[in-house]
Amino acid sequence: MKVRLGNTDIGLARYVGLWTAVVLAFTVQRYLNDVVGGQHVWDISDYLRWSMIQWYTWAALAPWIFGLAARYPIQAPVRLRKLGKPLSVSLGVTLLAMVIDAAISTVFEPSSFMEQLRLFLGFHVATGLLTYWALFAIQQAMAFHAEKTRRELEASRLQAELAQSRLQALKSQLQPHFLFNTLHAISTLLDEDTLSAGDMLLRLSDLLRAFLEDYDGQEISLQRELILLDLYLGIQRTRFKDRLTTQIYIAPDTLHCSVPSLILQPIVENAIRHGIGEHVGADCIEIESRRENDSLCIDVRNRNSRLAAGATSTSGRGIGLSNTALRLRELYGDAAQVRLEMIWPQGVICRLRLPFRELEEPDDVPEVETT
Repeated sequence: MKVRLGNTDIGLARYVGLWTAVVLAFTVQRYLNDVVGGQHVWDISDYLRWSMIQWYTWAALAPWIFGLAARYPIQAPVRLRKLGKPLSVSLGVTLLAMVIDAAISTVFEPSSFMEQLRLFLGFHVATGLLTYWALFAIQQAMAFHAEKTRRELEASRLQAELAQSRLQALKSQLQPHFLFNTLHAISTLLDEDTLSAGDMLLRLSDLLRAFLEDYDGQEISLQRELILLDLYLGIQRTRFKDRLTTQIYIAPDTLHCSVPSLILQPIVENAIRHGIGEHVGADCIEIESRRENDSLCIDVRNRNSRLAAGATSTSGRGIGLSNTALRLRELYGDAAQVRLEMIWPQGVICRLRLPFRELEEPDDVPEVETT
C-alpha cells in the first residue's frame, strides 16, 4: 500500500515511519523543556499522546496539502495579489488541523471540545502554519525537480531527433549525388559500348535494391559496407575498364565492426573523380582496414590523384567528403575523424578513424574476400 504525495508514491510503512520519527522527536523535546524549565512534568505517555494527536493529523492531511499546493502554487513573479489564495488556504487547513486535534483530544481529556480548541489555537497555531508551509515548500521543490527533469528529457529527445534528422539529410544527399554521376556515365557509354552500359544498369539496380531493402539505419558492419562498395566498384570498373584496378586489405577482426552506412562509397567516388576522372593513365584504388587499440582505421588510397600542398582537410573535395566529415561529427563527436594526406611518390590517402565497436551479424551475410 502506498501514499501518493503529488506525483510521488511512498510506501505506507515508510510514510508512517517518517511521521513517527517526528512524533518521537517532539515528544522528547516537550518532555525535556518541562524538565529543564521547572514546569510540571507529566507522564511520558501523555507527551507521546499529545504529539501523536498533533503530528498524525498532519500526516493524514499531507497528501491533501500537496494537492492544494499544486492547485494554488506560488509562481514567479511573486505579487501580493497572487498570495491571497495560498495564504487563505494555509489558514484554513491549519484551522482544520486544530479542530481535528481538539476533537480527538476531547476523547482522552476531561475538558470540553471548546477548551481543547482554545488550547490548540493558543499553543500550536504557529507550529501548524509552519508545518503547512514546510509541506507546501516540499511539494513545490518536488514539482520543480520533476518539471526540470521532464524538460531535460524533452530537450535530450529533441536534440537526438535533430541529430538523427541531420544525419538522414546528409545521408540522403549522397544517394542522389551518386545516382546522378552513375547515370551520366551510363548515358555516355550508350553510344560507345551498349553492353557495358547494360551491365552498369544491372549493377546499379542491384545497388539501389540493397539501399532500399536493408540499409535504412545509420550504422552497419564493415562487412556489409564492403558488399555495397563492391557493387559500386563493379560499376566503376565497367566504366573505366582496365584503367581502374582495386585491391582490398581487410583485417579479419574488423569485418564485424560498426561503421556508418555508405561511408566508403563517397570516399572511393571522390578518389576516382579526382584521380583517373581528371588525369590520364591508370589508377589503383586500395582499401585497408585494421584495428589500433580502441579505434578502427580505414585507409583509402589512390595513385593518380594530387593534393594541394598543405591541404589535409576535406574542404574543397566535393559533397561526398564534406558530408562524410559532418556525419562522423554527428555520430561520434571528437572520437572520429577523416583526413586527407599525400603519399609518395604520387597519390592521395584518405584516413578514417572510428571508435571500434562490433555488431552482431546474421548468418546469411556473404563472406567478403580479404587479401
